[in-house]
This record gives sequence, structure tokens and C-alpha cells, in this order.
Amino acid sequence: MTTSSLSRTAITSEPIHEVLAERWSPRSFDASLEVSAEKITAALEAARWSASAANTQPWRFIVARRGTPEHAAIVENLMGFNQVWAGSAAVLIVNLAEVAGADGTPLRWAQYDLGQAVANLTVQAHHDGLHVHQMGGIEVDGLRAAFSIDAGLEPISVTALGYLGAPEALESDVLREREVAPRVRRPLDELVLVSA
Repeated sequence: MTTSSLSRTAITSEPIHEVLAERWSPRSFDASLEVSAEKITAALEAARWSASAANTQPWRFIVARRGTPEHAAIVENLMGFNQVWAGSAAVLIVNLAEVAGADGTPLRWAQYDLGQAVANLTVQAHHDGLHVHQMGGIEVDGLRAAFSIDAGLEPISVTALGYLGAPEALESDVLREREVAPRVRRPLDELVLVSA
């Protein structure tokens, strides 16, 4: 079974925007296709225009294309299964949060704001025909060393971005099974604790 013959549309309790309903996180990326500079820029622009606490805009990004030493360095600093599949993504993006202001005051919402920016990036990328997979399994110290990341920036996650590949291209049975497994979410009534 391929992902093209399997519906990946979310089953929702009420209709939601098509881009959100169709968005999912594959592990198989087409290693033969590159992403245009325009599509990368559009995704980063969507992140740039995200909301943030007091307009602090605490997000920063390291963007690396497949085939570059920077892309390889990011792959080397992924954990577990992530390292097995993510190298085929056309672009890897390290998502960093600026955790303190210029005066040293902690930016308490920096990670939250970064999450919003990456969500915007994800939706824009999907709108533009790309797929995205977020990874929290990263070697923070390794990324710091590889890119000489300043102490005021915290690597939070890595985004794999590219065009969808075939599940059969994945190297392990476990990954292939995950690629075609039904999408599931907790019911909404388990998530909303109070609704007055």
C-alpha cells in the first residue's frame, strides 16, 4: 500500500481548513527532488510573520540543503530512527529559540513562540505542495558545536522539509508501517478541560 492510495485526510468533528486537514508528517522524502529557493523563502516568511509575546520574535533558523556539509552535520546530530530517514529530506532546518533578551531577562514564552512560528512554516510549506516532519530527538550539544551556536540560543527541534517519497523507500519495516498507519488523535472532549 502506498501513501497515494491511502487517504491521509484528518477525520474531524467539524470541518477545518483543507491545508490543516491534509497535513501529516511523513518519514519518506523523495531524495531526487530539490525544493526551490522561493518555496523555502515562503515557508520562512510565514514563520517570520508569526505572532510572538511582546513582538519579541525569538525564533532563529539554520537552513541546510541536502548535499551540503551543514545538512550532513544536522543528520549526524539527530537521534534514533530520525537519523535513518531524515537524510533524504531536501532541507533540514534547526529551530532555535532566543531564550533571553539583550539585557539578560529570560524570554519566558520563547519556546512557545518558536512553536507558533514553526507551525506557520509547516502550514505554508504544505500549502506549497511540500511535506514537513518535526523532530525533537536531537543532540543539542552536538548542534551547538557544529554551528557555533551562541549561549543565548537554544536548539529546540529540527524540521525535515521536502517532497513526499514512497513508503517503500524507507529502510526498515517499522518505518514503512508507521508511514501508512492510520492517523489518530485523542478525541476533542479529552483535550478541552473546561468549556463554559
